Amino acid sequence: MPETVLGIIGGSGIYDIEGLQDARWQRVATPWGEPSDALLTGSLEGQRLVFLPRHGRGHPISPSGINARANIDALKRQGVTDIVSIGAVGSLKEELPPGTFVVVDQYIDRCHDRPKSFFGDGLVAHVSLARPTCNRMSEHVLAALGQTQIPHQRGGTYLAMEGPQFSTYAESLLYRSWGCSVIGMTAMPEARLAREAEICYAAVSMVTDFDCWHDDHDDVTVDAVIKVLLANAENARHLVGIIARRLSERPSACPAGCDHALDHALITAPDKRDPALVARLDAVAGRVLGNRA
Repeated sequence: MPETVLGIIGGSGIYDIEGLQDARWQRVATPWGEPSDALLTGSLEGQRLVFLPRHGRGHPISPSGINARANIDALKRQGVTDIVSIGAVGSLKEELPPGTFVVVDQYIDRCHDRPKSFFGDGLVAHVSLARPTCNRMSEHVLAALGQTQIPHQRGGTYLAMEGPQFSTYAESLLYRSWGCSVIGMTAMPEARLAREAEICYAAVSMVTDFDCWHDDHDDVTVDAVIKVLLANAENARHLVGIIARRLSERPSACPAGCDHALDHALITAPDKRDPALVARLDAVAGRVLGNRA
């Protein structure tokens, strides 16, 4: 059984993890380019942990500029087995006010300017994304939230938009009519790529404000949003510590099969595979390609 390594991808306002022992920042090279930042490694509550700030420390990277392939590849190279993705979102539902944490379980992807797969011409693969998050990891997150005073909801659909602009009023109403719970700019293609990399993935969406559909939206100030953002970030750091303690219960294999998502996904015949692409996939798909670094 591989060592359990918890990966945390931190969104807006979360640029480090407090209380990490033997902490050090280290650069990780990937064949997909540079990750958003160096990775912060260490131990939290006795659990090995790897943290990556999604936008880079100080938030220099826009949502469309995030190199999600490099981020997921770098985490995989560090041995990460389980990811908890944390990010700020707007709310599309009255019952999800600012300060609420939503453990999302579905996505609608409206992004159009980002590479969405590690695979492509020369090595085609089709993974199942019907259940895009890991139920086991989501249950860990929900159990951890139950030990806090953070208002939260089990399940919800995340509308991923390209950005960097926020949605129009008409778009906001459309997404509400689709039954979406929250709207953000960073969860896709991250969740897709985590599945391709066979990493169990759970996502926590932290509501900072209502999207523009809401009658009170125009009264929300930047200062108010930042205040909620910082409070959410503090709550998220506390939550990560609780999650880390719980991961000692990790089974040898994911009941949902996340860690074997590529078993039946590769469709290109071995003799038709592009050697250069196969080499780039040494970390992500080395288990099934036989070239794990």
